[in-house]
Amino acid sequence: MSDEGKYLYCILDAREEKDFGPAGIGSREDKVHSVVFKDIAAVISDSPNVKYPISRENTIAHMKVMEMAMDGYTILPVKFSTIASRSKSRSSEERIKLEILKARYKELKDLLTRMNNKTELGLKAIWTNMETIFQEIVDENRDIKMLKKRIASRNPTTAHGQRLTLGEKVKKALDAKRAKEEAEILKILNGAYYDLCRNKIFGDSMVTNSSFLVDKSRIKDFDHLIKKLESTHDGRTRFKYVGPVPPCNFVELVITLEGEEDEG
Repeated sequence: MSDEGKYLYCILDAREEKDFGPAGIGSREDKVHSVVFKDIAAVISDSPNVKYPISRENTIAHMKVMEMAMDGYTILPVKFSTIASRSKSRSSEERIKLEILKARYKELKDLLTRMNNKTELGLKAIWTNMETIFQEIVDENRDIKMLKKRIASRNPTTAHGQRLTLGEKVKKALDAKRAKEEAEILKILNGAYYDLCRNKIFGDSMVTNSSFLVDKSRIKDFDHLIKKLESTHDGRTRFKYVGPVPPCNFVELVITLEGEEDEG
């Protein structure tokens, strides 16, 4: 088996092959192009048969190719570091045509139909001043306010248990406040997207980290709603809005060819 294979980036709805230029993952500037079966195609480049580390450089290269492919096509992202190797009887490219595009034709066509004319937009909402948020929690919760006063009036060495209780109550109130404000944000955006993916949040200040599958004809409507959110929150919450980007949060093809193992 050769130590060279074909790196897969995504699947397209395309009838003709296309050259995307020397943008392949890694440092060799391999040419990225598509290989076609009927009316679907795989976007590929030459690559050594290696497991690419999930580094900033590699993930950006993977995303950049998919973003190029998005221009004019519906795409299905393929899992990062998917490489088709040569078999004893077939080249890497032949395997992609026969063992992926042909063998999974109906599945891929159905997914392309579902994703037709859709793209992904991302939104992070972040509280800008946590001192303000914690003060609101104290003002809104009588139990927390009273416990905070009792702790302030006691000897610090004897109030350890009460401080732990206070911390638990504040954490619970913060989670409830976040959930309430996230729901309010999503309610404003409701109806402007086809599907929603709520991603992991990071830190106390992040209210939501959400991805939206949006019809391309509704992007301007979605933009307008984001501006509405920014104006109504008046600097209290900062919004980080990105896209269009490949719809990786809504479809990610896992491809394992016979004789190869998925290393996860």
